[in-house]
This record gives sequence, structure tokens and C-alpha cells, in this order.
Amino acid sequence: MKKQQGVVLFFALIVLLLMTIIGVSLAMNSTQSLRMAGSGVERLEAVAHAQGAQEKFIMEYEGTPMLTDLDAEARMTDNEMKVNHVVVPLENVDVECGRSAKATSGNNIRCRRIEVTSDGVYGREDLGRMSVVTGIQQEVLTGS
Repeated sequence: MKKQQGVVLFFALIVLLLMTIIGVSLAMNSTQSLRMAGSGVERLEAVAHAQGAQEKFIMEYEGTPMLTDLDAEARMTDNEMKVNHVVVPLENVDVECGRSAKATSGNNIRCRRIEVTSDGVYGREDLGRMSVVTGIQQEVLTGS
């Protein structure tokens, strides 16, 4: 009988060791899942932040030469929102608009196109980078 009690103790210790290993691996797996979920949330927040900063930039400079008479690349930094903006004219001349200009007799409406890229950083130690790009087309009168 005494030999059997030693065998039961041995098997109980083996089962306890296996359950401990399983528990530790599950805890590590859940920690990794939480990190991945957290980084996904940070990325979504960064997208919303960059889009908001870009909309703020466009509204702030609407109707100014920064967006209407641009002939070379321009760079701006929004220190409040920690986003860098790059404004680039897509063509050096006014081009035909994507919409029909049937309302004018001499085809006096042309379009200027620019691209606004807003870059921001996110994540632990700002290792992630988020870029939001928007194209703007503005109708202008060319004169005949």
C-alpha cells in the first residue's frame, strides 16, 4: 500500500506541472492578444487624429494662396496636433475639370489640382507612422 501512495503522489505532481505549464502559456497568449488589440486601437486613433488635423489645415487655409495659387511644394507643421502637412500642386497649369463645363460659352472654367499629405506618428515611442492623402480640385475662371 505504501508504494501505491508514492505513485499517486508522483502522478499528481506531473498533472500539477502540466496544468501550470498550460496556465502560463495561456497567460502569455492573452497578454500578446491585449498588446495587439491595444496597437489596433492606437492605429485607429492615429487615423482619426491625422484626418482631423488635415481637415483643420484645409479649413484654415481655404481661399488663401497656400491652396489656390501654389506653384511649388509647401510644407507646414501643426505643433498642436503633431502632424506635418505637405501640399503639392499636381499640375503646373490649370487643367480641364472632371465635370462638364457646358454652362460657359467659351469653356472659361478650368481646374487647379493639389494634393495634401498629412503625416503623424503614434504608438510606443512614436514608432508608428500614419499618412492621410487628400486630393483637392478647385474650379477657376481662366478668362477668354
